[in-house]
Amino acid sequence: MRICAVGDVAPCREDPAGIFASVADSLRAADLCFGQMECIVSDRGTPSPNARLAMRTSPAVAPVLRDAGFDVMSVAGNHAMDYGAQALADTLDNLTTAGIAWSGAGPTITQAREPAVVEAAGRKVALLSYSSILPEGYAAEGNRPGCAPLRAHTHYEMVEHDQPGTPPRVHTYAVQGDVAAMTEAIRTARKEAEIVLVSVHWGIHFVRADIAEYQKEIAQTAIAAGADAILGHHPHLLKGIDFISGKPVIYSMGNFAIDQPWAFSQNIWQDASLEHLQTLNAGWALEKKYMAPPETRHTLIAWLDFDTPDAPALTLQPCRIDDYSIPRPLSPGMPEMDEWMDYVTAITAEAGLNAAYRLREDGMVECTKA
Repeated sequence: MRICAVGDVAPCREDPAGIFASVADSLRAADLCFGQMECIVSDRGTPSPNARLAMRTSPAVAPVLRDAGFDVMSVAGNHAMDYGAQALADTLDNLTTAGIAWSGAGPTITQAREPAVVEAAGRKVALLSYSSILPEGYAAEGNRPGCAPLRAHTHYEMVEHDQPGTPPRVHTYAVQGDVAAMTEAIRTARKEAEIVLVSVHWGIHFVRADIAEYQKEIAQTAIAAGADAILGHHPHLLKGIDFISGKPVIYSMGNFAIDQPWAFSQNIWQDASLEHLQTLNAGWALEKKYMAPPETRHTLIAWLDFDTPDAPALTLQPCRIDDYSIPRPLSPGMPEMDEWMDYVTAITAEAGLNAAYRLREDGMVECTKA
């Protein structure tokens, strides 16, 4: 059983298939391919007042995603309700019609917390998806559609009480009710499926390396409950990898096949939220076609090989996103490959995580516990 996983997917262009031109063969080679559906797939609804950047793409994109190789996707994220309940329902219907299984959202919180169970290579795989990044009204409730929530509280601790204005220490804690629901769902899924994957939309966007405390708390709990791997996304750049009880925790797979913000909003340059993002990362180049910071170009295809009953082996396929937002695989000897290796090694060390990376002659990177 070989499962491949990638980060944020949101093509919004006249030829959406073109964004997968260099990677589709790789994605199709997997027994099961996972991606994070970053935007709504609908042409209905109106932008939510709580959406920083309302993102949606054409329903015609759904069969393109299936043709590119995607079998199962998370729909839990901070854009799931950008165009309201009808647009979310359209997204789920359009993915289903295209033959793509999904999890992480639904008309009620019970349905949003249900796994997608897919059979591939003669084995059942359960995918549970959650979002910690939740604008007001985006979390599903008993009688309201939305995402499966995995919320966190933020606490600011004064480091020096006698020094007014000194930056505080930031602590985050997962909401225990949400963690308990996730734990129960993982244990239930283990009874139905041989492999359980947990996808989480979480973390600190556009900030290099940093992992929030609540992420480590959730990761440890999910692995202890029986998850075989954790697939993280949202920060729009790669974050480091950790191994807990031998199981891989990929904190962020970064952007993958996602168009630039201007593709979703013609007036993005006037948006106050874009000004805030520039305070988080100084690398924005608003005058360029690829306007996001340079480190958002680093991406990957993660390969999980389930050859043993204990834990999957993790291999990474380094890729770089070009000026047209197209992910392209890298090869040994390319300067971009050296940059990629230096970057992932550095951010893993800066975050205090335990992964080690070894570049093979075929261009794949073996990822193991150091």
